[in-house]
Amino acid sequence: MRVALCDDHSVVRSGLRRILEAEGDLEVVGEAATAAEAVALAGASRPDVFVMDLGLPDRSGIAATAEVREASPSTAVLVLTVHDDLAYLRRAFEAGAVGYLVKEAADIELIQAIRQVAAGRQYVHPSLGAALLAPDAPPARLVGPGGELSDRELEVLRKIAIGLTNAEIAEGLFVSVRTVETHRAHISQKLDVHNRAELVRRAREAGLLEDAESP
Repeated sequence: MRVALCDDHSVVRSGLRRILEAEGDLEVVGEAATAAEAVALAGASRPDVFVMDLGLPDRSGIAATAEVREASPSTAVLVLTVHDDLAYLRRAFEAGAVGYLVKEAADIELIQAIRQVAAGRQYVHPSLGAALLAPDAPPARLVGPGGELSDRELEVLRKIAIGLTNAEIAEGLFVSVRTVETHRAHISQKLDVHNRAELVRRAREAGLLEDAESP
């Protein structure tokens, strides 16, 4: 079984390679550190499974997933990420992923997930699978250490991420600049981020910038 890896940390890719190549029937055919590299690798190598991180430096792993599927329709994408909430899971599956595994998983779970998606079956990390199937599961939101973002906070985050100033956001939402500043403070507190670059990264990872257009 031919597997490709995409993660922007070389130590993570090396660790994954060691785990996979310890299995006699798994071959790592290439590695990528960015979304662009992943798409090129998918088109060139046509792996059976692509293990995809979400936090990539050029664009989100969610965008990369859709592009990998376009470049190599036969490749099954397994997301491997630190994000253990339904918002990321749903966006990943909407983009074409067939598996979603959190990085806290044991080695044997990773192997199981790869084999399952290669066989054409979906795989979801057990804790997320239970939440996803729950009949009263709440709507997906972006969740951080300090809690989940409200719809308005998500909207403000998206506008911050595409480069709008507080004054421009306030004008577009028909609120005061002080209100925008309050939303921004709440977003930073909930996501435990401390500057605009980190806010943009979280927005990109969550797929909030895939269709963003500055007004």
